[in-house]
Amino acid sequence: MDKRGEYVQAQKALVWAARDPFRILSPFHFSCRVNGDDDVTMKVLYCGVCHSDLHSLKNEWGFTKYHILPRHEIVGLVTAVGSSVHKFKVGDRVGVGVIVGSCQTYDICEQSLENYCPKMKFTYNSTDHDGTNTYGDYSNMIVVHQHFVLQFPENLPSDAGAPLLCAGITVYSPMKYYGMTEPGKHLGVVGLGGLGHIAVKIGKAFGLKVTVISTSPKKENEAIKKLCADTFVLSSDPTKLKAAVNTMDYIIDTIVVVYLLAPLLSLLKLDGKLVAVELPEKPLELPISPLVLGRKFVGGSCIGGMKETQEMLDFRAKNNISADIELISVDNINMAMERLAKSDVKY
Repeated sequence: MDKRGEYVQAQKALVWAARDPFRILSPFHFSCRVNGDDDVTMKVLYCGVCHSDLHSLKNEWGFTKYHILPRHEIVGLVTAVGSSVHKFKVGDRVGVGVIVGSCQTYDICEQSLENYCPKMKFTYNSTDHDGTNTYGDYSNMIVVHQHFVLQFPENLPSDAGAPLLCAGITVYSPMKYYGMTEPGKHLGVVGLGGLGHIAVKIGKAFGLKVTVISTSPKKENEAIKKLCADTFVLSSDPTKLKAAVNTMDYIIDTIVVVYLLAPLLSLLKLDGKLVAVELPEKPLELPISPLVLGRKFVGGSCIGGMKETQEMLDFRAKNNISADIELISVDNINMAMERLAKSDVKY
């Protein structure tokens, strides 16, 4: 930022971007602002691959701006800090998640709920305060306001810790807000993908009984033996589904496909809560009778604020929880997107 308080476009960055919905990601150079008084510049080390990237690349949600550089789960090293930055120093390992800006004045922001601010700026596909597009993590560097930079715990690995900056907070936040933290309570996790496997790990760390709910019988062995879920329900089997009716206190729904809510609601006990954290392309049909007759609740949750995201990282480090990953180089990002579209990935 110059002496007049204006952003200066000076630093050159190499990114991988898509020009339109039909093209693959390819190298693209752009200029980002110089490091301002409140900014932190980072060298990117690792970033996750999220299904929302695929939605955005293909403009399936209808608001993509091209060129688009996706990704929002970044871990890197600080290379420069502004004069007003005292929390971070050059050489620190830090993280940046889904958010890089908000108004910071509404009562929502004052409650550390920047993720619900009407003026929230996403790490990519948003318009920054200087009028330029924000670009995500498939790059060699990024400049971020210090408020939206996270301290990365020392014992949390950079590669397996990166997905926590989106997937981790996406399941941690609703578990904390909706009270899914009481040891001995029963949590159902719908879907055993990137979000689901992390929800299982957090649930076990909170002392919950955890059941994985999936349409794939192949997931049972993984859920029980590797992730230490207590039980597994094959939702495509009416007999197995019926046996689990009225057994669960909470359900976290992590799947993005369109499905019937009624079978899941039947699994909840009196006062049970089902919380959705994904965005299906089409609306779901919500039956009211199970809610009224069983005093059940259906809600939603969108990532988390900065304070809670830092809390989540610290909780993960304390409980030795990271994501299960497959590590690739950025040169293979298009292959990764193709596999993601085909569901040919594990977590």
